[in-house]
Amino acid sequence: MFRNIMHHKASSCSDCAKLCCTKIENFSVKVGSLTIFEDVNLHLHCGQLTALIGPNGAGKSTLLKAILGEIPHKGNLHYAAADGRRTGQPIIGYVPQYLNFDVSAPISVMDIFLACLTDKPVWLTSGRKLRPRVLKNLARVRAEHLIDRRLGALSGGELQRVLLALALDPLPDLLLLDEPVSGVDQNGLELFYEILAELREQEDMAILLISHDLNMVAKHADQVVLLNKGIVNSGTPEEVFADARTRQIFGLLAGFNQEAEK
Repeated sequence: MFRNIMHHKASSCSDCAKLCCTKIENFSVKVGSLTIFEDVNLHLHCGQLTALIGPNGAGKSTLLKAILGEIPHKGNLHYAAADGRRTGQPIIGYVPQYLNFDVSAPISVMDIFLACLTDKPVWLTSGRKLRPRVLKNLARVRAEHLIDRRLGALSGGELQRVLLALALDPLPDLLLLDEPVSGVDQNGLELFYEILAELREQEDMAILLISHDLNMVAKHADQVVLLNKGIVNSGTPEEVFADARTRQIFGLLAGFNQEAEK
């Protein structure tokens, strides 16, 4: 179950012009007669962090679910590796906004990894063989010291880093994050974005992140997409935040860019 939450494979599709990228083409989602969003087209390039912003109800989380194939939708998903030899089956890692579990349960970080990495019940799985692999994944997010910690005893930032580590095994081509630092303190937030920067630089990973923190988006994102029932605007943070359509949706942002750069 946990494995399905954290990893997905997209449907087979065609080439992406020999660039390492995922192309989202003409994505639309309707529920009955209600259009959640329509005609969404995105290029998510390897080594870039793309931030998805928009008001509540804009369809941001629904778009991630559509990319994961969890809800009915129209449109196509295309993937190609940089060498053009591997196409159509990207590995997608996913980090949810939160994990719903019993905080009093005697479940350790190691236990949840065992549940994700094997098909056997945790109590029938030998953790000794998998422990080095789990430590390696946790080290990617600077959390190897948490391996034996009870899941319910983790802080919000620690739990999100553990969920991120789960999403990195196997290493994804595309990493989706749904408001992963909501409720995390400033230190935890900065650390999380540092880790994302390392992943996109060292692993050449494409990252699509939903965020309501416009200051952090301006500071860390390579590209920004403003969604409101469809794509309103996209480009660099400077381009998107200077656009009148962004100001209309979020209100006056006088001095926003200057403040974000301090």
